Amino acid sequence: MQKLSARTALLAAAFACLFTSGAAAQAVKQRPEIDAKYKWDLTSILPDDAAWQKALEQVKAGLGQFDQYKGKLALSAANVREVLKLRDSLSLAADNLSVYASLKLDEDNRVSKYQEMQSQASDAYSKLGNASAFIQPELLAMDSATLMGYAASDPELKAYTFMLANLLRSKAHVLSDKEEALLAGAGPVLDAPSRIFGMIENADISFGSIKDENGRDMQLTTERYSAILENPDRRMRRDAAQMFNETYLKYINSIAASLSSSVKRDYFLAASRKYRDCLEASLDADNIPVSVFKNLIAATNANLGPLHKWVTLRKKILGVDTLYTYDLDATLMKEKPREYTWEEGKALVLQGLSPLGKTYLDEFAKGLTSGWIDVYETQGKGSGAYSWGTYTSHPYVLLNYNGSLDHVSTIAHEMGHSMNSLWTNRSEPYQYNGHSLFTAEVASTCNEAILMKYLIANAETKQEKEYLLTRYIEQIVSTFYVQVLKSEFELAIHERVEAGGSLSVDFFRKTYRDLYQKYWGPELTIGPQSDLGGMRDDHFYTQYYVYQYATSYAAAQVLSDKIVRKEPGALEAYYQFLRTGASDYPVETLKKAGVDMTTPEPVAKTIKLFGELVDQLEQLLNEKV
Repeated sequence: MQKLSARTALLAAAFACLFTSGAAAQAVKQRPEIDAKYKWDLTSILPDDAAWQKALEQVKAGLGQFDQYKGKLALSAANVREVLKLRDSLSLAADNLSVYASLKLDEDNRVSKYQEMQSQASDAYSKLGNASAFIQPELLAMDSATLMGYAASDPELKAYTFMLANLLRSKAHVLSDKEEALLAGAGPVLDAPSRIFGMIENADISFGSIKDENGRDMQLTTERYSAILENPDRRMRRDAAQMFNETYLKYINSIAASLSSSVKRDYFLAASRKYRDCLEASLDADNIPVSVFKNLIAATNANLGPLHKWVTLRKKILGVDTLYTYDLDATLMKEKPREYTWEEGKALVLQGLSPLGKTYLDEFAKGLTSGWIDVYETQGKGSGAYSWGTYTSHPYVLLNYNGSLDHVSTIAHEMGHSMNSLWTNRSEPYQYNGHSLFTAEVASTCNEAILMKYLIANAETKQEKEYLLTRYIEQIVSTFYVQVLKSEFELAIHERVEAGGSLSVDFFRKTYRDLYQKYWGPELTIGPQSDLGGMRDDHFYTQYYVYQYATSYAAAQVLSDKIVRKEPGALEAYYQFLRTGASDYPVETLKKAGVDMTTPEPVAKTIKLFGELVDQLEQLLNEKV
């Protein structure tokens, strides 16, 4: 069960860290005003709220079954097999509780009933973790040869071989049963910073109104972000940025305290498990060398020239004396970018993804019309976009669709996640159904790359090609460069705490401002209030998450190129990648698909591609009509 890709931080909101936007609509609709065909149908998880309550009671009742296995796992393969099956069964039921409650809450975060249900689901997870906390310590206390012998001799337990071998690899970092139970019981408390930030972000903050390009009052929301940033009206972009920043400044001390608490939680857990630091703790779960993270940042820092050139070119195209942060996503077209209805957007995505083959596209198309997707923004609805679901349900996609090309691309992105989850769940047993964060964004960004390559190749006019090249450039900026920047920021704030330092509003702002200036170069002017990005990104509440957008994006560029060029065996290898979950280490899974992330090649190819796109756009702009 994974909630993937809060897209506010990526495409349309590549610079969400700094400001907000609005769209042409003057008022955000209430959920009852939206036609049912544009809403998801959650019955593949649970039929209704009453069924959810019954399932909750069943999970609670099942927790006592663990007692019969305590202290007895070493006695037989059967005991190991049965306790793992019990944990899987209850975990799956808890997944259904959590996802159902969370999706219902995201329909309208103001509804207290679903706030309470989400909290109850979190508590159930905590109690399940507490009740099953003895399993890992008991397994690790066994003779390793005996444990692996059990796995080899028992047909049903054999499916857990990789999981057990990986557990033994992490033996030094697993605590005693009492200590594990204590940490599991503290789950709701340790998760509090994320929940607090979510309530501030989605329920408490309310923006005022600005004047649109026609002088009409327009309600400002976080989800009305990309359209204003793309709007050619600079006054409108400036006003939105000012209101956005001033609004967040009212909450800035609370937000900073929340993020500071989250970083301290990370350090507490890393230290408790005897890791050198938070980075090692985060990467060790998937056996990813720390050098992969450090090399990503070093390689990017060593080659910021193409990004600086892009900023200079953007400034020239816009014809401004000073380039501000609210200019970074402004349209470079003289005419307003075209918008796509929901039906047009779906059709364009299906057409663009044709290299992925009929098997993939038929199921993709079915998902677009079968209650998987919650399409439009409504008051109180969760922000951004994501794909989620459970092992027994089909995937679900939350969108806040506004018709922009970015949001069309988001369809491809989130459905890429969904197809990955769907195919994996069919191919893997429950214990391997998830995806490492290291590979989780590959399927989504591969879809985006294939779609963008199609659009550029089929551009009908010079102006259209210029626009599409710009979007591809900005896609790389948002999904690669921005995520590396954020990763460097995340490293800085964790290292601050690990060295015994303290975090504050001033430290967050200065650190983020300095990094932003370094990455974007001297042509960008950052206003006095435009450095809040380090405190308002929910990705930072999952430590060292965002770097994997960059590594996944680099891997996706390699894979998409192979697929579009119809390299022999590439599509079949990619299908196998989509069917693989956590049954192998993610670096190895990508190697089987044709990408080796332990080498600099994927990152180097992405930076090279970016530079070539910037050069191609500059050349096109210099051509006479």
